[in-house]
Formats: sequence, structure tokens, C-alpha cells
Amino acid sequence: MSVTETLNEGLKRGYKMVVSAADLDAKVNEKLIEAQPEVELKGFRKGKVPMALLKKQYGDRLMGEVMQEAIDGAMSGHFEESGDRPAQQPQVQMTNQEDWKEGDDVEVEMTYEKLPEIPEVDLKGIALEKLVVKADDSDIDDALKSLAENAQNFDDRKKGSKAKDGDQIVIDFLGKVDGEAFDGGAAEDYPLVLGSNSFIPGFEEQLVGVKAGEELEVKVAFPADYGAENLAGKDAVFECSVKAVKKPAAAKIDDELAKKYGAEDLAAMKVQVSERLEEEYKGAARAVMKRGLLDALDKKVSFGLPDSLVEAEASQIAHQLWHEENPDVEGHDHPEIETTDEHTKLAERRVRLGLLLAELGQKNEIEVSDAEMTQAVMNQARQYPGQEKEFFEFVQQNPQMRQQIQAPLFEDKVIDYAFELADVSVKEVDKGQLEKAVEALEEE
Repeated sequence: MSVTETLNEGLKRGYKMVVSAADLDAKVNEKLIEAQPEVELKGFRKGKVPMALLKKQYGDRLMGEVMQEAIDGAMSGHFEESGDRPAQQPQVQMTNQEDWKEGDDVEVEMTYEKLPEIPEVDLKGIALEKLVVKADDSDIDDALKSLAENAQNFDDRKKGSKAKDGDQIVIDFLGKVDGEAFDGGAAEDYPLVLGSNSFIPGFEEQLVGVKAGEELEVKVAFPADYGAENLAGKDAVFECSVKAVKKPAAAKIDDELAKKYGAEDLAAMKVQVSERLEEEYKGAARAVMKRGLLDALDKKVSFGLPDSLVEAEASQIAHQLWHEENPDVEGHDHPEIETTDEHTKLAERRVRLGLLLAELGQKNEIEVSDAEMTQAVMNQARQYPGQEKEFFEFVQQNPQMRQQIQAPLFEDKVIDYAFELADVSVKEVDKGQLEKAVEALEEE
């Protein structure tokens, strides 16, 4: 095996590797000798098949296997000896594949970008400010009002009042297609909130303005992609009887409301709300302090970046921003999205900081434990009620998905490690000041 450097520009590397025909042949013979005692062929006793016949029978198949093993071994040996860490999977190509025949050497070209040397950074020299917010009575009262609105009741409107969007009407209805009632198309004393879009498109709009005691027909068309095939795309008529019209009313903030949310009484719920608010404030304050840390690190370190990583990150940023501006377009059914200098600049920062955090984590032996990983998977599985088991199995069988879940956990642990070493000062602020600090992050 001979290895010759063909490219050395910045972080880009290229090598020509030649595996001699003699080495390949020797490896094939070695495998045949190893297998010979177990081989049986017609006319020969087990283990007595001549080598020449074995080679004729199995040599071609083993040659491909030996070639791949030789190339893989050469790559592993190169990276172990050079200490290079490829930024992405190296590109490997057999340059004499078209003309190769038995007895020829194998010539391989390997190119890659190596990860740069990451400079040491003095975390103790970084000054950070930790914002602390205490939940005051007004914050707790606002949160309680919001909970009360979410747990709203409905009170009867004055007799003869017309239903408005957001009101609840109580109706009996019977749906018919071509004059015939259909399964699931009837109900009595059904409470429907107008504007909730819980019925077929066009149904609720026709009930705005109705009064208690009215009877009317609502004419709609089932969507073409409706779940029940016998109704999809069909016109329907619903015979409706309006029994009550009710206006929304926030629930009272009392012990009964507290019990609805699982608290023993109102006093206990206030404690729970206070704790939840302060956890939210801590999360927001951590985001502000994290940005301060990343900004400080970005100013402290400078090193060359692999073009391939920057280009991939810039492309991802461009796609993400494009989809945020065009939320109605799903997947990749869109024109080619070109990256700009702004995308590239942001990508360089992300790649630089990502490599730096990864290096900090590796050097300080920071790892995500199995328990932490399991908890994270469980948290995501809750987003798929009834399919938790399937989600777990999907994650177990999908290394890329596991990496997507593990990466932010690892980054958070590295960030926490950096916080412990940095010079952190505590500053008490109110909710408004914290909100301004968070808004400033979103504007950058």
C-alpha cells in the first residue's frame, strides 16, 4: 500500500492510494486458506478441495471484498496516523475501475476537508450577567385571569339576542345527503362554539345571527378529501333547531377553578402559578445569558472553517427563512433557493461556535447519559398520543433521529459547564426588562 498526498490547501486534503495486485492476491489466498477446511464440493471430501479450484470458484467474489477491506483499512490507517478528523464523509473513488483487470493494482483517490484545530479558550475570563425575575402579585393575577379565560363558561344571552362569533349555541341537528340521513350526522343538545371550525367548512358561518327557538336548514358541501368516502364531495343539508344562545364568560377565580386545574384550593394554585412563572423567567433569562456567552466566544476565537460545512449550513438557513416567509409551501416543492452573504455570515458563526462547543465537550468528557436520552425521547413521544411505542421504535432504528435529539442535550450540558466557569454576576430585574432582553435576541 502506498499513499501519496495530492492536495493540501487550507483544510482540503487529497491522497492517492495504491493497493498492489500482490497484496490483493495474498489477501484472497489468506481468506481461501482460512475457509478451506469447511468447504465441500462435489467429488471432494470436506476440507480437501484444491486451492486452485477454490480460487476459480470463489476468487472473484472474494476479490471485491478484499478491495473494500483494503481501502477501508488504508483510510483508517491514514486518519489514525495523520490525526485528521474529516468534516464530512470523505469522497473515495477508484480511478482505474473501468480499465481494471485481475493482476492490476487498485488505484484510489480520497478527498476530504479536515476539521480545524480549535484554539483553547479561557472561560474564566468571560463576564456574563444572569437576570433574575421574581413573580409579583400582578404577574400571578394576570396568569390567573388567563387560566380563567381558558376555562370559560357560557351564560345565556338575553331572550331574542342574535348569536355572535365566539358565542356558544346549543342545537339539535339532522344531516341528510340526497334526502337520506347518514350515520354520525345527527345530535341533540350539541354545544357548538361559533368560530371554532369544529364542523364542516361553511356550517358555523350560517349560524351566526340565529336566535334561540329558530329552526333553519344549513347547506354545505363535504370536502373532496373528507375521511368518509360515502360523504366526500357530497352536498348535504342539516336541519337545525337552535335551543339556546350563550355568551362567553370567564370562570370565576376561586377554589372551584383551582380544582379544575388540579390544585387543592386557590391558595395552592397561586403557589403553583408563581413557581411556573419563575421557571419560565429562568428559561428566558438562560436564553439571554446563553446569547451573551456565544457572543463572547465568537469574539474570542477565530479559526478556518470547512467550506462544506459552511455551505451546508447556509443552505439550511436559507431554506428555513424561505419557508418562514412562505408558510403555505410544504416540503421541497419550490424554486431553487440561493444563499446570500448574510446567510453565509450567519452560517460561519454557527459552524464556528458548533465546533468550539463540540471541542469543549469532548475535552472535558461531557456526555449525554442514557437516562437523559430516554427522558428526552419520552418528552417527544408525548407529542404522539397513542403512538408512543412506535415513536420509541422509530428513534431506536434511526441513528439520524437519535442524533437530532441528542445534539441539543449535549449543547445544553456544554453551555452549563461554561456557565460554571464564567464570571457570572446576578442582576434582579422586573418582567418588562426581561421581555425587552428577549426581544433584543429575536431582533438580532
